[in-house]
Amino acid sequence: MLMVLLVLLHKGKGGGLSDLFGGGFSSSFGGSSVVERNLDRLTIITGVVWFVCIIALGLLLKP
Repeated sequence: MLMVLLVLLHKGKGGGLSDLFGGGFSSSFGGSSVVERNLDRLTIITGVVWFVCIIALGLLLKP
């Protein structure tokens, strides 16, 4: 559920829900805001943790 929420918060082509949390203010450094960069990092970290958990459970539950 957290992964779905984080993906939905990302800004798409026409703007996203992240604009509600300050994502609409763009920075002159690279074109994306601090909120958007932090959201990207959080999404990647959550995805990696999710992937590692799936692999670990697969190895632990292997007959």
